[in-house]
Amino acid sequence: MDRVTASRPPVWIGLGGAALIGVLTAVQARINGQLGLRIGDGFAAAVISFGSGLIVLIVLSAALPQGRRGVRALVAGVRGGGIPLWMLCGGVAGALSVATQSLAVGIIGVALFTVGVVAGQTVSGLLLDRAGIGPAGIVAVTPTRLVGGVLAVLAAAVSLAGGIHAPPVLVVLPFLVGAGIAWQSAVNGRLRQRVGTPLTATLVNFIGGTAVLGVAELIHTAVAGPPTSYPADPWLYLGGVIGVSYIFLAAALVPYTGVLLLGLGTVVGQVITSVLIDAIWPAAAAPTLAASLLMSTFAILSVVVAVVPWRRMPRPRR
Repeated sequence: MDRVTASRPPVWIGLGGAALIGVLTAVQARINGQLGLRIGDGFAAAVISFGSGLIVLIVLSAALPQGRRGVRALVAGVRGGGIPLWMLCGGVAGALSVATQSLAVGIIGVALFTVGVVAGQTVSGLLLDRAGIGPAGIVAVTPTRLVGGVLAVLAAAVSLAGGIHAPPVLVVLPFLVGAGIAWQSAVNGRLRQRVGTPLTATLVNFIGGTAVLGVAELIHTAVAGPPTSYPADPWLYLGGVIGVSYIFLAAALVPYTGVLLLGLGTVVGQVITSVLIDAIWPAAAAPTLAASLLMSTFAILSVVVAVVPWRRMPRPRR
């Protein structure tokens, strides 16, 4: 047994961490969506979410030894050419994700947002693993992984079957977010390998995302004007801290799980949490509870099919 295999955590630990990422993602989506509705500016809400997370990461990177080592490795890698530009662009996908949360979730609900993300993650995860973009290298598209991906897409289709009472762009954007999240996980995982810590990979993600969202908000403000007021509820400003937590965790896990399995594990936590949130606090275009429960079943089956090591029973000797 080599060192990499020996240090690898059991599959169930990786999937448990991925499910926790899904829980945090669903909670963050609802918080950012509500903040966007309350201030009437989804881009401003996204800047607040990413900007607050960036402040937390800057403090942690300065205070922790691994953060300082990671920043030094990042600077040296960029200067020496060991870290290409594309490894620094994960924040673009993160910016799209948070902006879409702030613009759409308050209208279409967490569950409908989630199923679009599921479909995008699944398709993109298969392609990224096959192309070897993730830190785990090339991961074959086996029949079970393909079936798991199909079930995840079917889960998304179930929630859409009842019709959508929302602008089409709010339905298309979550699919693009899902594709971006899979790519973001792969890029952040590769960057984490180069700098030696997920903390620095997450910091780079938030620097890029905050910059992109800041430009978008400046343009939006020039056209529509700035927000007139901000809510006083403290919980509406926790999206950034939650984002730091799950992106950090994803960067740490993806070398062991691969992009697709990380995405599918995340689906379980995200979908179940989304159903619970929408059941307690429904949005105008949220799917019915029955559709949400059926969707959750397909999503969980997709993980089981993709992850469980199915083996043929040995033929009895004659």
